[in-house]
Amino acid sequence: MASQEPRPPVATRNWRKARWPGKKRLMSAGEIFLYLQQWHIAVPVVLAAMAAFFFAGKRWSALYVGLMPFINWSFAAVQTYPIPDWLGGGMFQPLAVVTGLVLVVRDFAQRELRHWIWGAMLIGLLLSSLTSWITIVFASGLAFLISETVDWAVYTFSKRPLSERIMISSLASAPLDQVVFIGLASLVVPGIFAWGTILTGIVSKLAGAWVVSRIVAWRERSGGDTSMKPA
Repeated sequence: MASQEPRPPVATRNWRKARWPGKKRLMSAGEIFLYLQQWHIAVPVVLAAMAAFFFAGKRWSALYVGLMPFINWSFAAVQTYPIPDWLGGGMFQPLAVVTGLVLVVRDFAQRELRHWIWGAMLIGLLLSSLTSWITIVFASGLAFLISETVDWAVYTFSKRPLSERIMISSLASAPLDQVVFIGLASLVVPGIFAWGTILTGIVSKLAGAWVVSRIVAWRERSGGDTSMKPA
């Protein structure tokens, strides 16, 4: 039977504005944070950040900073499915393939921002703090930092065609990203650290990267634009 992980705090926390008897008081930092975690506040904040990148002409970067809080939210909110023990055990996260696409989107965002991609990653993590547990955000941040370093090295020093760089960077970064993230995330989701969870996550991420790399390879062979600019 499928198991349902607890939803993140933004979906369940009931924030109330605190007041001193008879007069208003300034909200504490904790109260401000809980206020921002409400869905009707968090979602517009994320969309506003995406819009800022989009209208600045950085469309892949806009998608990148928006996908990060969505993926971190889905880790606890989306139903997972048990993996048989003979496949390594653990739980399968259906949106792991989307995480693989995030790795590819990050590659295109780096083409837009170059070394400023680190700033976009930080913004994405700050937005993730509005939609996820802090432990998940920390795990995601460390995993992204490690895999981002690998991606940065591939895109900075490799001169191979874009379609090949997508797969090279994904093959190098996806395993590191998955092991670090699942390892730290297991601190708040007991039992999730298992080889089945890790291996299916890696395969799902690489599958998403492979699909995009084939599309780019086809455009390269046909002499089309490989910048993959959204319409």
